[in-house]
Amino acid sequence: MLCELMAGHADFRSLATIAGISVDLRYATANNFVGRDLYGQLDCAWLHRQAAAGIEAAVAHLQRQPGGYRLLLLDALRPHRVQETLWQCLVGTPLQQYLADPAKGSIHSFGMAVDVTLVDSAGMELDMGTGFDDLSDLSHPKYEQKHLAQGLLSQTQIHNRQMLREAMLGAGFSGISTEWWHFDFGDRTVVRRDYLRIA
Repeated sequence: MLCELMAGHADFRSLATIAGISVDLRYATANNFVGRDLYGQLDCAWLHRQAAAGIEAAVAHLQRQPGGYRLLLLDALRPHRVQETLWQCLVGTPLQQYLADPAKGSIHSFGMAVDVTLVDSAGMELDMGTGFDDLSDLSHPKYEQKHLAQGLLSQTQIHNRQMLREAMLGAGFSGISTEWWHFDFGDRTVVRRDYLRIA
């Protein structure tokens, strides 16, 4: 289904219907690794209803914790055509490891993945040691303890990442080893086989 035709589809919810989050879709701006707006006139502020319910559970988790932290969604639904554009930007480089091959399909294109961080009660992003879309091994959760020992990440930065992970994993999302900000909802194989991909 084309992104332009999905409004009102029963399987999808607008991010505007999810209370307690902030939204700054970075691919609708130049603040991303490509350096330009990739969404243009496309409305990509959507998630599959199951992932949206997961975000609501993560919000509820954070509301039970001290500190007044909130989720900031940096990407949600990413149409397949945009995934193809991103893939072409990195084709033939080692940075392709950070993208799902469009031939397989990104879980973002099913509305079942999010890129997310935490903000404090004043709306300021917590220090995660790197920014969103920092395509280096400093962004890899699997290397955090090594980077801590080397002085490249601080205990506070790792603690902030752990707070984010606790909220997301406790709500049914799963993380990946290469990006602290990316979380999938549901089994990738099942999603790719059974869910509607948005083009």
